[in-house]
Amino acid sequence: MSGDEATTPDYSDFYSHIAIPCDKDEVRNFTKTFLPFAYSLICILGLVGNMFVVMTFVLYKKSDSMTDVCLCNMAIVDILFVLTLPFWAVNYALDNWIFGDFLCKLTKGIYAINFNCGMLLLACISMDRYIAIVQATKSFRLRARTLAHSKAICLAVWVSSAFISSSTFMFSESYPLPGNITKHICEHKSSTESNVILKLLISSFQLLFGFFVPLLFMFFCYTFIVKTLLEAQNSKRSKAIRVIILIVVVFLICQIPYNMVLLMWAGSMGKVDKACQSEKQMAYAKYVTETLAFLHCCMNPVLYAFIGVKFRNYFVKIMTNLCCVRYTTCGATHGSRVSSDTVQSRQTSEVCE
Repeated sequence: MSGDEATTPDYSDFYSHIAIPCDKDEVRNFTKTFLPFAYSLICILGLVGNMFVVMTFVLYKKSDSMTDVCLCNMAIVDILFVLTLPFWAVNYALDNWIFGDFLCKLTKGIYAINFNCGMLLLACISMDRYIAIVQATKSFRLRARTLAHSKAICLAVWVSSAFISSSTFMFSESYPLPGNITKHICEHKSSTESNVILKLLISSFQLLFGFFVPLLFMFFCYTFIVKTLLEAQNSKRSKAIRVIILIVVVFLICQIPYNMVLLMWAGSMGKVDKACQSEKQMAYAKYVTETLAFLHCCMNPVLYAFIGVKFRNYFVKIMTNLCCVRYTTCGATHGSRVSSDTVQSRQTSEVCE
């Protein structure tokens, strides 16, 4: 063996360990076509539905229980969330975050508040229903007490949600895409191992106090509610049980997959030995389950409001009054029609109530 051969290093093993960047063009093509359309549709439906809920509570329905106050607050937090969806629709359509660091933190943080606040409000609703059905003998006194402190309870829910979500505000940022400084992404930047561990700890903390603890509380309350309704001799018990089961099942179907994927995503960050196909599958799972979770803000007006007979009557009143206002602005020639519509609205309200 010559001297040159002896001193020449062998790079074959070194190059075999270099990670080849995963080509995710097909994932980006999917997000460019599917997510802008889905987010725009959710924004429109969620905004219209939840605005009608808030209008109903403000104009017609007197909040006579803790559940009513929580439903109104849930509609408000859903409105705040759907207003951020146009930013994400543009982001995925352009494959580039163009709105800067502040809006990145704001939109990410509002979703975190929406999720955590929604869970805590659902826990409050389950508590109110537990008192009304299971603790029926004490329900009047207990529900009157909770209603008197409903504003303080909802304020505590908002503050708790903001605290749980504070890490999302702090650590989300807009930064250039590695290898392409002209494009930016809005994410939690985890470039070091310590950041990855921090991200995992934060996600675990948010899931524990913002999801699993309220979920366990809801499970406890609704288990006793269903048991009480089954034991009661009530002609409406079947419908009440179906409504409760529908509410819980739809919420779990919408939210659990996305939060499990988020936890898996955080746990896989920083691993250099991930297969490219696994990365693509995880990305698809994240975007699909995210859309499903966002869809829940459109379901709330249906599941928690319009499913009730009285609330539907209030909704009819709003639509009738809007029609009356429109007819009135068209001219005095339509005055008789306005009067007849008003009378019909009153008759319908009296019949339904």
